[in-house]
Amino acid sequence: MNSPAAQTGVAERLTGLVGALRSHGVRIGTGETVDAAQALEALGLTDRERLREGLAATLLHGEAQRRVFDPVFDVYFPRRVGGPEGRTDADRDALRNRLVAALAANDEAMTAQLAVEAVDGFGGYGSSPGSDGWSSYQTLERLRPQTLLARVRDTVRAQNASGFTDRLLEDEIRRRIEVFRRQVATEARGRVAERRGRDEIARRAVAPTPDRVDFLLAGQTQLAELRRAVHPLARKLATRLAARRRRAAHGTIDLRRTLRGSLSTGGVPMHPVLRRRRPVRPELVLLCDVSGSVAGFSDFTMLLVQALHDQFSKVRVFAFVNRVDEVTGLLVHGGTDPQGLAARIRSEATVTGWHDSSDYGAALGEFTERYPDAVGSRTSVFVLGDARTNMSDPNLAAVRWISERARRVHWLNPEPRTQWGTGDSAAPDYAGLLKMYECRNVRQLSALITRLLPV
Repeated sequence: MNSPAAQTGVAERLTGLVGALRSHGVRIGTGETVDAAQALEALGLTDRERLREGLAATLLHGEAQRRVFDPVFDVYFPRRVGGPEGRTDADRDALRNRLVAALAANDEAMTAQLAVEAVDGFGGYGSSPGSDGWSSYQTLERLRPQTLLARVRDTVRAQNASGFTDRLLEDEIRRRIEVFRRQVATEARGRVAERRGRDEIARRAVAPTPDRVDFLLAGQTQLAELRRAVHPLARKLATRLAARRRRAAHGTIDLRRTLRGSLSTGGVPMHPVLRRRRPVRPELVLLCDVSGSVAGFSDFTMLLVQALHDQFSKVRVFAFVNRVDEVTGLLVHGGTDPQGLAARIRSEATVTGWHDSSDYGAALGEFTERYPDAVGSRTSVFVLGDARTNMSDPNLAAVRWISERARRVHWLNPEPRTQWGTGDSAAPDYAGLLKMYECRNVRQLSALITRLLPV
């Protein structure tokens, strides 16, 4: 790291690491980058795990960001950076014997080193010098660490080093083997990144943060993480809305009164007169499709708006599939059990008729008939759904009725804009009557709520 070339290479790795973290939503300023460079210079490359912790301490703002930082760090600072070069002896049996000893001793540092040797010896493919690529799958298929469970168990018993019962011991050994498999995958990914370009691998191979996961693609674990993030996000959005209200409260210039006042200064408007706004909290109505994969998007948005209820004079929430029912009361209690909100709505509210498929036309028509008092001149209406009607009548007349009576109407669609109008999507028809926005993840939703919610 003392030569100019080495220093340049390490600097490029650090700036690449910072750029990749920023692209995944981690906010890193110039000062933090400088601190990271100083930490890198002080720590060096010899102890990779110490370097990992040092850079994490200077660049990150919370433990939740480690899930992004760790795999990106592995791409830009693989184990070979700063370490000895060259390939190891590809003796499969000898490596398996050493792996048994490391797993029996639960020595993760040694298993990490063996992962490097395993990829070096068994993971390369291709015919060009240094191989054309590296494969964790190929490495693990040749080494087959999962077949070592019995040998590791017998070694641990022979050493009398176990405090586990037989069943718990086997579970613990499986966990250790899985750690080794992940270490092999990390090593292979780092080598691929060195060959194909670290920036591209960091962009594609690292799982996105929860706020960037598409609502329609999120699994149960990711949706649970989003629900836990509702209240912190609501506090942040409430602060933004309060700032907007403070700015709006100053009002706009009253041109007539300003010009009249300028007569005393020869026509120069020295003292602008502002029209003061009367502080009136708006009313909010949500119309939420709770069918299928759209339900996760609707659930999260309902919980978020409920957490923001203090910002509005009245909040009413309606859920629908092919029938519509008010769920405002269910939502109040849903804050204590956000994961069970969807099931509670489906069991306690009437949102389906004789079938379970979405029917926007029927649901919107029923809303205008049963709840005409919900929409007025102070009401902002948000429709949440993908606008897929299952080839039924979209009932544009009902949407037109809502648009004419409400102060504002916005439609948040969790599908990509490129899919609007495909198949049974009536999105272009609805978008012709009101403003429709693509809202695929929490990041987009936060920006839209801050911009669209009335003040």
